[in-house]
Amino acid sequence: MTNNNTDLTVSVVVPVHNGGDDFRRCLTNLTGAVPPPDEIVVVADGDTDGSGQLAETFEAQVIYVSPAGGPARARNLGARKATGDLLFFVDADVAIAPNAIGEIKTAFQEQSELAALFGSYDDSPSRQNFLSQYKNLMHHYVHQTGSEAASTFWSGCGAIRRDLFLQMGGFDVGYPHPCIEDIELGYRLKQAGHHIRLLKKLQGKHLKHWGPASLVKTDFLRRALPWTELILRDKQVINDLNLGGSSRASVILVFSLLGTLVLAGVSMLFSGWLAAALLALMALIALTLLTLNLHVYRFFRQKRGTLFAIGVIPWHWFYYFYGGLAFIIGIALFKGRQWGLTKITFLPAQPAPSYVEE
Repeated sequence: MTNNNTDLTVSVVVPVHNGGDDFRRCLTNLTGAVPPPDEIVVVADGDTDGSGQLAETFEAQVIYVSPAGGPARARNLGARKATGDLLFFVDADVAIAPNAIGEIKTAFQEQSELAALFGSYDDSPSRQNFLSQYKNLMHHYVHQTGSEAASTFWSGCGAIRRDLFLQMGGFDVGYPHPCIEDIELGYRLKQAGHHIRLLKKLQGKHLKHWGPASLVKTDFLRRALPWTELILRDKQVINDLNLGGSSRASVILVFSLLGTLVLAGVSMLFSGWLAAALLALMALIALTLLTLNLHVYRFFRQKRGTLFAIGVIPWHWFYYFYGGLAFIIGIALFKGRQWGLTKITFLPAQPAPSYVEE
């Protein structure tokens, strides 16, 4: 790891696959940062909309990849091309704050033992539809209330010492789509004894539009299921970010609420008294769930008003439902593979010593 923390240079690495107008804004904010990055390396991953050529007009170094190999491989290629002491990974749909480069340099200069850091989305998402506001504000809330001593990594707006990144082998290229390759790298860093920091002052604006299908697909298939398998594989249940104790308790309460609802419906066929008792129990469970997450709903009320906060509640509970469902499915598949009943997996093959291509 680099020992000299004075005058650290920063290379921004951006993987892009047909980034459109969001990518233009990403580049505009990168070049407008004060201080600016020392270089910008863009990896046009299977680009067909001219994103690579656009990056060249911003004087970025561009690597063209065809066919697309996924963001993990693209970031690794960019890291190999970069020359800075620090690699700052930014997603193509994130517009960094003007002070982002300065915040990164200061953090690494002040903490010689710091291996990596990451920030959060800001509290003013670009897209105005309800789910985009909800999803991006929830990300902001989770990161802004999380412990600064982090146990994972985030590549949407995260920096790491370049020599350490290469030493660790970079991101696992077995993930062909955006998935948990950054979380997995964070786990490896922690297992190797390195220090990761959640730098709450480091923020960027998420420009992505979220709809019901894209939200559930990303959260369930590309985050919750592989993350569950990673936890089971590495035997690490970390009380960090959205894996905290209150979140686990909320999952149990949501499933208890649904189970009680089913029992109440069945009991109505046989006993009105029992059905009434179960409905009362449902009300108690719902009240407990509301109380446990009151801090979340107060945050949304403060940011977007009472009606918005009320609208958040069913989506938040739905999130706990499919997150818990993913955990149940993940355990079943994990045990099934151990017993030879299935080969289904959401993780790449056993990690190789290095993922960074020479």
